[in-house]
Amino acid sequence: MADRQGSTLPRQPLAVAYFCQNFLLLQVPVLLITPPFTQLNTPYPATAYLKGFLNTRGTSSRQADLGIEVTLRLFCRAGLEQVFAKAASREADFSDNSRRIWALRQQYLQTIDTAVAYLQGKQPTLAQRIARRGYLPEAGRFAQLDDLHFSFGNMGFQDQAKHVATMYLEDLGDFLKENIDPHFGFSRYAERLGRSANRFDELYDALQQPLSWIDELTLEQLEAHLQAAQPQLVALSVPFPGNLFSSLRIGQYIRQRHPHIKVAMGGGFANTELRSLSDPRVFEYYDFVTLDDGERPMEQLLLHLQGKVDTGELKRTFLLVDDVVTYCHNKTEGLWMSEYINAIEIANPMHSLWSDGRWNKLTMAHGCYWGKCTFCDISLDYIKLYEPVAASLLADRMEQLMAQTGNNGFHFVDEAAPPSLMKALALEILARGLNVAWWTNVRFEKAFTKDLCQLLKAAGCIAVSGGLEVASDRLLQLINKGITVAQVARVNKHFTDAGIMVHAYLMYGFPTQTAQETIDSLEMVRQLFEAGILQSAYWHQFAMTAHSPVGLAPEKFGVKAVIPFKPSFADNDVVHEDPTGTEHELFSDGLKKSLHNYMHGVGFDLPLQKWFEHKVPRTTVAPTYIRQQLETAEPQPQRLNNKVLYRGPLPRLEFFVKTKKGNSWPMASLQFDTPQQRISVSTSDVQGQWLHQLLQRIQWPHGQPLTLAQVKADYEAAGLEHFELFWDNKPINTLYKAGLWVL
Repeated sequence: MADRQGSTLPRQPLAVAYFCQNFLLLQVPVLLITPPFTQLNTPYPATAYLKGFLNTRGTSSRQADLGIEVTLRLFCRAGLEQVFAKAASREADFSDNSRRIWALRQQYLQTIDTAVAYLQGKQPTLAQRIARRGYLPEAGRFAQLDDLHFSFGNMGFQDQAKHVATMYLEDLGDFLKENIDPHFGFSRYAERLGRSANRFDELYDALQQPLSWIDELTLEQLEAHLQAAQPQLVALSVPFPGNLFSSLRIGQYIRQRHPHIKVAMGGGFANTELRSLSDPRVFEYYDFVTLDDGERPMEQLLLHLQGKVDTGELKRTFLLVDDVVTYCHNKTEGLWMSEYINAIEIANPMHSLWSDGRWNKLTMAHGCYWGKCTFCDISLDYIKLYEPVAASLLADRMEQLMAQTGNNGFHFVDEAAPPSLMKALALEILARGLNVAWWTNVRFEKAFTKDLCQLLKAAGCIAVSGGLEVASDRLLQLINKGITVAQVARVNKHFTDAGIMVHAYLMYGFPTQTAQETIDSLEMVRQLFEAGILQSAYWHQFAMTAHSPVGLAPEKFGVKAVIPFKPSFADNDVVHEDPTGTEHELFSDGLKKSLHNYMHGVGFDLPLQKWFEHKVPRTTVAPTYIRQQLETAEPQPQRLNNKVLYRGPLPRLEFFVKTKKGNSWPMASLQFDTPQQRISVSTSDVQGQWLHQLLQRIQWPHGQPLTLAQVKADYEAAGLEHFELFWDNKPINTLYKAGLWVL
């Protein structure tokens, strides 16, 4: 009812003797209410202060913030279904922004509960998925979006995600305000009516109008609290103009439905705006209006309602006497929860995943499907025995863990998750409509195509980590890694373009590695970061293990094992001598220092020598090597047995006539409203009609995917020609952003 922060008068201490005299005499049940809407991030403190005071007086009281309650009623799946149902009749009059939100309504319905849960702090593992964009649909509020990376940096995923999720809610708020209730605002409702309202006329007229839908929701919540509390007094805290109108609606409702309950209003708005109150119509909604600190006025009101004091003994309170507005003026100790520190132990984006949030641990497959890397313990069963888990069983386990833990974040701790199983799991996640965030370890192999990475991102994959090891093609071949640096660059670009963070494990000191190869490897890493296709990495020095091919036969790799004594406890690391003579330890600090800078987007223009205290050779890698590989990379040929599926919204199909140099021909335009942007594709009229029908047939999960050979046959059966020219052209190639994937 009162707001300490809004008070304009100094606080008046209450006499201890007065407290003692009246202690346990205030036996009037009180319901303390903050009307919609004030703020979403925390309860406004006024009712808590008053409840704490009433507790000391032995008075039964309850408190409620109807703002957050109504907000949660509106912004949930059931609430949005009602919003869209009520707005349907206005579809012909939608603005362009509302039309976009309407087109994306299924995506909003699917994501609203998890978006709100994330903002409540209940699903922190969604941060990276939300921050990297594309998971939540975007409308007008995103048009002026600042550069999130510039504003928050690589380490600010939680803040970025909160910003994105907030704009997502603001978009929905704009839709609601335009099509349902023009008074709506998240932290202010009908604020215009309350701001600088020198006269009560406009507010009074508005209160004579039928209830809005938001009014109805507010009063439903109110009635539930009235039934639970059975109060004799409802005290309304009105700190801002934006919750004045709702407080009047509440008073109106109580007067009509529960006339025996008294209504008092106070708070910052009264303290600043109602000090000269004189309009008697206000008291059709309130019985009392109090000013400044609420404890003493509240205490006197309760005594008055008990018949123990008359109106002349009320404190800083307006009321109606003979139709005239009359002014009567007569820490528990415990843990300091707010003081705990959320420390970031190491400034590495991937390492922050391990420490931020709680991740459910699962494994897609036992062992490693590659099982050939010479530095790895591939002779042991936990590596060499490869046993994948069925995608449906994995999804079952994910659902069980979410139910048990309340967390929807998953870390698949595979040695290397197989691309085929990742694809199957992603499709299963999408088919079940699971809202999850997950990450895992992979091999940077060519199976991770652009389309597959987009599928994985849509299914909640937020990050992958993989071994680049020594970024040298000679040493990668010696390691039997099965990849090249150029291939890693292309795969990393596919992941990055999809919005999936990439972390690379880096190694130095592999047998026969020279100083030149170490510096050339660093230059490759520098270029990968500079190209923006690697976001996180970590250098570690090679350690020979007893069960790896190099540890089992070190002489084959040009090194000699040194066994000074027989271990009696741990028996894994093998000390060895490298006849090349390179002192690998000398490179440790320089490699880590340079990497720290590259991860923060700085130092790309510094010579590599600057990172080291000792002299190092100049790199032999061309400064544009990675960029050239990305620019000249040929797209992977699509096999006819690959599956074609579509998971985006069905496009709007429009026909038009194109005219050029006096010639005209019929065309079709397909407009796709994706969660992040609108994509337009123009084709001939018959091709557009065929494509529109195809997308309906293969739309996942209700449609049936077709092989590329079947798509081609269907195209030709429609009498169309030159399938490859049509399918491989730029317009179709952009539709992976809308959800058309060849897998």
